Amino acid sequence: MAALGTALNDDLPAGAMVTNGRGRDGISFRRPRRGGSLIIGTNAEEASLSVLSGRFDTSGTIIARALYDPLMAVTATGAIVPYLAKSLVPSDGFTKWTVTLRDGLRFHDGSPCDGAALLANFDAAMASAISVALKPLVKGATQSGPNSMTIEMQHPWVSFPATYAAQQVTFVGAPSMSQEPNDGGAAPIGTGPFVFHEWVVNSHLTLRANRHYWRPGLPYLDEVTFVPIADDQARQEALASGTVDMIISTSPATIKSLHANRSVAYVDNRGPMVGAPDLGCLMLNTRKAPFDDPLARRILATAISTKAYAQIINQGVIPPASGLFQPGSPYYSRTSYPSYNPSEAKRLVAQYRVKHGHTLSFTSIGTATPQATQQGEYMQQVLKNVGVNLSLVQMNQNQVIAAALGGQYQAMGWLDFGGISPDLNYVWFSPTTISSTGISLNTTGNNDPKIQAALLAGMAATTQAARVRAYRTLDQRLAIDLPYIWIDRSVWAIASKLSVQNWANPRGPGGQRLIGNNQGLFWLPQIWRS
Repeated sequence: MAALGTALNDDLPAGAMVTNGRGRDGISFRRPRRGGSLIIGTNAEEASLSVLSGRFDTSGTIIARALYDPLMAVTATGAIVPYLAKSLVPSDGFTKWTVTLRDGLRFHDGSPCDGAALLANFDAAMASAISVALKPLVKGATQSGPNSMTIEMQHPWVSFPATYAAQQVTFVGAPSMSQEPNDGGAAPIGTGPFVFHEWVVNSHLTLRANRHYWRPGLPYLDEVTFVPIADDQARQEALASGTVDMIISTSPATIKSLHANRSVAYVDNRGPMVGAPDLGCLMLNTRKAPFDDPLARRILATAISTKAYAQIINQGVIPPASGLFQPGSPYYSRTSYPSYNPSEAKRLVAQYRVKHGHTLSFTSIGTATPQATQQGEYMQQVLKNVGVNLSLVQMNQNQVIAAALGGQYQAMGWLDFGGISPDLNYVWFSPTTISSTGISLNTTGNNDPKIQAALLAGMAATTQAARVRAYRTLDQRLAIDLPYIWIDRSVWAIASKLSVQNWANPRGPGGQRLIGNNQGLFWLPQIWRS
């Protein structure tokens, strides 16, 4: 299934990550050793490394953290803390937020990272495609001090720091990048622990240590290389052969194998976690036939057994899902999402045939990987059993994302919606982010005013009880509208050679422990080689 960016959502209690045994959990308290290199096998190639023109998925965000630094970060307990920023302070009423940078910051090219650069980045973001996530919510920004900027909101936004920690706008690039082709996407300049060295597309990206990094003593490594390997099995084999030193994966087979392998360091996010997991689903385009008809959407919801899918496809590793929030979340409640009922699905198929004069048939897009092929072929057979014809089309991940944002699909496999705060999903669910002519972040086109009201209520809520009411209403409306056929919650695993030390024990500039595996994301500054 495709991955669109790296959302951070939902306040579940913190829990320990599943590891591979004592001493193999990516955490080390020994004296770090300086020097050495690291090769990371990522799950996708990036189209651009610019904060303005890139579309940062999981791999892209890992790279961006190395090049740019985020303004805000998420701790291991779910708190939002300053990183590149020194502070983020609200006005009375939460309609304005002022972000102030640390003193003396410099980009890799020596230019100042100050209030003027911060505003230039924000204004450029608002004029770019990535601004679609903020335009419905932000009036604008002004420089409010030598190192600060004040953002004015359209509506009260109490939980804005969580969005600022998660959205791509959290990264700040050197203003000089805007003068280069593709906003400097082929030669990025940030403030981060590593500096761009070389990029051979579909081969490797190499970064070298920033010897003038603003965090004293970091990074420990001399060099990091990213190698895109789309296939999970091939990525695991690259780790086993020593071609790469570290990998990420969402493949059930790979997760089972790595978890049992005591020769590698390993962590995954099964069980309790900070925030909510990404959700796998079949995403439906409600603006195009056949899924502009709610009957067609209900057929799919009743025809697919997520419990069977969890055992057959996910090998018992990845649990099923039936809503936006999972048991254990304060926002979880039972909704009216349809139960698996193949007899009801067949009855609805017959009703659809009478209504439209033909059998329900559609095409679903998936990524060009063996895992996605297996998932698609399973769905194809399940739906055939109730009288629905499904055709499968494969694309690379960048093409899948482009098709989703452009509304050029009927259905597609999708992975998204996880994170620290529920309002991070505003851009995916709000009717205000639907476009009839351009990019729509509400990729399903589901236009429900009750969802909009729930989102705004949740964002403005100053009490947890009010937030819970708002986001339970959101989940209920999704269960009624059915723009997504929920399948499972994701499990992200990170594994490395045992010589790769301390990758699951990141610390923020203030000493706070950050999340070591946040939907497959990890931090590079504190990693060292033994």
